[in-house]
Amino acid sequence: MDEANGSGRQPANDGDRVVDGAALKALAHPLRIQLLEVLSSYGPQTASSISKRIGESSGATSYHLRQLARYGLVREVADRGSARERWWERPRGSLTLSTPELEQDPTTREAARQVNRQFERGRSEALATFMASGSESIPPEWADAAVIATMNAHLTADQLAALALDMSEILREKLDAYRSEPGTPATRPVQIHFNAFPLIDLQESS
Repeated sequence: MDEANGSGRQPANDGDRVVDGAALKALAHPLRIQLLEVLSSYGPQTASSISKRIGESSGATSYHLRQLARYGLVREVADRGSARERWWERPRGSLTLSTPELEQDPTTREAARQVNRQFERGRSEALATFMASGSESIPPEWADAAVIATMNAHLTADQLAALALDMSEILREKLDAYRSEPGTPATRPVQIHFNAFPLIDLQESS
């Protein structure tokens, strides 16, 4: 599961990572977060394919991909592409963006807030796009399979922490059982909050 985790929980699985201060500051740029989100949602891409998807120049996307790669946030796909057309992917696993140590430094604390705001903006936009056009843009079985859920409860801080950990572990277990590689026939990129809905690819529908 590729995710951004704003809490201070430590990595639970191989591939999970606590982002250090230097990487966090490098990520605190709206375009770089967009790049990370595209790679998370749609799998390996070139700078050109990302540029078409988000409406930026391939020069800008190429530059920012290289900056992300300096900090291990993305990586070049081995044995794919050429000297002129490089393929990029996001390493699998979660990113923890806020820890007590990072919170002690005002610059990293502000960077974490910027990054989390950008991730949340992207999540909100994806959900708004699905709500506005999902039933018209995808087959009915996909619209029927989606769920937009809100649940309310009164919990202690310890209960909330335990629930969040339990739900993360359940989602990881279930996703590992169902996960397909990007591009597998009959699959779509799906985003889970919990809301769970197919992403509407505006490039595909245009």
